[in-house]
Amino acid sequence: MILLAIAIATYGFSYFRFVETDFIRNKDIALRSSVLWQIAFHLHVGFGAVALLIGGFQFIAPLRDRFSQLHRQCGIVYVTSVFVSSISGFIVALFADAGPVAETGFALLAILWFTTNLKAYRAIRNGRILQHRSWMIRNFSLTFAAVTLRIILPVEIGLLALNFPEAYRIVAWASWVPNLLVAELLVYRLTAPLRRAAATA
Repeated sequence: MILLAIAIATYGFSYFRFVETDFIRNKDIALRSSVLWQIAFHLHVGFGAVALLIGGFQFIAPLRDRFSQLHRQCGIVYVTSVFVSSISGFIVALFADAGPVAETGFALLAILWFTTNLKAYRAIRNGRILQHRSWMIRNFSLTFAAVTLRIILPVEIGLLALNFPEAYRIVAWASWVPNLLVAELLVYRLTAPLRRAAATA
């Protein structure tokens, strides 16, 4: 998972060569000329890549326990990156290819990404470590949507022979909904001891 995250983060940083990629070239010329869209797009990609690069390592318990101060510092960078990338990502989502279905999928992803990040931040500020971990599991599952999108989309187009608009409407939801369901299962397992203790109290 971490290796895939690093690979996609590196790909994200490649946009800062400011060379027109196929993704940008296929956008409407008026959108490509929009300063707001250009700023939002590069903020979303850049800070999203930072979050993707850092996030996975934050869950490695030996590193977290041995280098607790580094964990906190990386956490600050991660949370800040997600806040910036989710807000700018919401703006980008409003102009997503393939119409309202894709726009809604990516916009909802941005909202949930921001919200879970905020809840994780508030939990750790109040010393609620288990809640913090639970919300961070959910949050990183949404961060990881950048990876699952780039796995699913080529499969849809290359193997299933869907055209791009069809594939993009599906991946706008399929890139993050399954991730979040897996995260909920992990949170359920993480909090199982508390539920058992409450049941026997």
